[in-house]
Order: sequence, then structure tokens, then C-alpha cells
Amino acid sequence: MKLSFCTSLSRRTLWHAAAAALCMHAAGPALAQAPWPSKPIRLVVGFPAGGSTDVMARVVGAAMAGSLGQPVVVDNRPGASGNIAVGETIKSVPDGHTLMVAPISVQTANPFLFKPALNPERDLRPVASLGHAQLYLVVKKDLRAKSVPELLAMAKAAPGKLSYGSGGAGTQMHLVGELFKQQAQVDVVHVPYRGAAPAMQDVLAGQIDYYFDPASGLPNIREGRARLLAVTGSRRSPFFPDTPTLTELGVKGVELGNWFGVFAPAGTPPETVARLEKEIAKAMALPDVRQRFADLGTEPIVQDADTFRKTIAAETRVLSTLIKERQIVVD
Repeated sequence: MKLSFCTSLSRRTLWHAAAAALCMHAAGPALAQAPWPSKPIRLVVGFPAGGSTDVMARVVGAAMAGSLGQPVVVDNRPGASGNIAVGETIKSVPDGHTLMVAPISVQTANPFLFKPALNPERDLRPVASLGHAQLYLVVKKDLRAKSVPELLAMAKAAPGKLSYGSGGAGTQMHLVGELFKQQAQVDVVHVPYRGAAPAMQDVLAGQIDYYFDPASGLPNIREGRARLLAVTGSRRSPFFPDTPTLTELGVKGVELGNWFGVFAPAGTPPETVARLEKEIAKAMALPDVRQRFADLGTEPIVQDADTFRKTIAAETRVLSTLIKERQIVVD
């Protein structure tokens, strides 16, 4: 009986040991995290190929690919002022392999413009900024006003007669145009277009009086087809250092431009975000990357996640108030 008991005990012990080893073997791969990146990285862009945001994503992605040892591919999901790309990004696995490159308006303006609204503040995590582009107050060549004070004098003398264009309702061009009207206390008609290019074309054709250009029309300014009166921002543009800011000309508070950055789904591991910050900064320091951004009229300015988040919060306060006061809604 003693032999039988010992044999039975040994068999039970061996069975439990084998079962435990099997469980550990099965759980091991699930618990272990593969080093990031372990597969290609996808950059979601909410605008068509060829636009400024798309070009930035491709330039930065190509620079990062070599350093990371994984392909970086751009996935264009245009529509709804970037909201389609936001939705695509926040539903992805938060493992650092799906990111979004976008203007910060997806967080600063879209939640207050669209009904029902997404909640990108909750569902997106800013990783780093890529750059900043000022907006350029451009007027048609034959406009009688040769300066901002003269433009405002015309607007005040004939309320509702002048017109300004934008790339569409709710775009940064539109919101800055409304901020300009509010701060200067003028009544000017807003004419929305389906994109920045047709708005600029109508300025060149003399169909509208002025336009806040998002740097896409800089060749038209440089070649004299349109007249530049001022720039937004707290300092002059490095591309047009002789052109004053609106603040210098007495229209204070119109300092918004276009910030662009990289966003990750909420829940992305902090160590992955920290690695991304370093890789983005490394890519943005390359001379050819910086030159490509300058060609787009964008200053390559990298802010880390915490600083970028503060920039977004400050602009959100301005735009949420503006949208509410001007009763701007986009369906």
C-alpha cells in the first residue's frame, strides 16, 4: 500500500507540474511584448494626397523609416475636416503602429463645430508637433486698399460689401477670418470654397476681396499675382520678414496659424510615445526635411508631448469661445 500511495502521489505531482508548465508556455507569448516597432507603421492623414499635411507625413515618415527599421506608410482618409481620420485612428490598437498626422484643429475646433462631435481630447494623445504655418492676409491685385488700415476703412464704410474666402466652413482659414472680423469689428461676407486652391483662384480672378492663405499660395505672392498685406502670429514670418503682423497694425488677438503634429490613440504606452518623440525630433533635424517644410511655408518646430498639449489647450480656449460667440456650426 505504501508503494501504491507513493506512486499515486508521484503521478498527481507530475500531472500538476506538467499542466503548470503547459500554461506558462501558452501564456508566455501573450504576456511578452514584442519590441516596438514590430511591424510597419501607418500614418493616417485626413486630407487628400498632395496637400500640405500629406506631404509632411510622407517626408517625416520616410525619414523615420530608416531609423526604425520598419516601413512607414501613409493612409489617406480625407473628409469631414479630418474627422474621418480621427475616427480611423482612435479605433486602432494603441500599440504605436497606427498614428495620425494632422493639423491641431482636429482637437481645437472640430469638437465644437460638428454635431454629433467626436471626443479627440479624450481619445487622442498628442505625441509631438511637426511645424507651424502662419496665415497670410492676401488681397486681390486691383483692390483699392493698399494696407490693412485702408482695408478696414473700406469695410467699415460699406458693411457687408467686401467678401473673404476660405477653404470651407470650419477650416482654420474660416475661423481666422471670423476672428479678424471680430477683433477689427467689421462686417464682411464669408464665401466658403471646397479647398484652399479654388479660394485663392477667385482672389486672383478678383471674385473675392481677400483671403487668409495657409501658405499654399506663397508662389502667387512671391510672383506678384496677389498682394500680401499682413501675417497672423506674434512675430513676423521668416519667409516675408518685411511684412508686418496684424498685431503690429493694431488688430490684436489674431495670432492663430496652423500647427501640425503627430497623434496616437489614447492608451498608447508611455514608453512608445517617448520613443516616438525622439524619432520625430531626429527626423525633423535633418536638413532635407527642414527644407521640404520650408517649401510648404511651414517652420519645422518640434514640441514634445507635454508642450504640444499646452499649445493645443491654449488654442482650444480661443477657438471654442469664438465658435460659440459667432455661432459657427458645420453639419
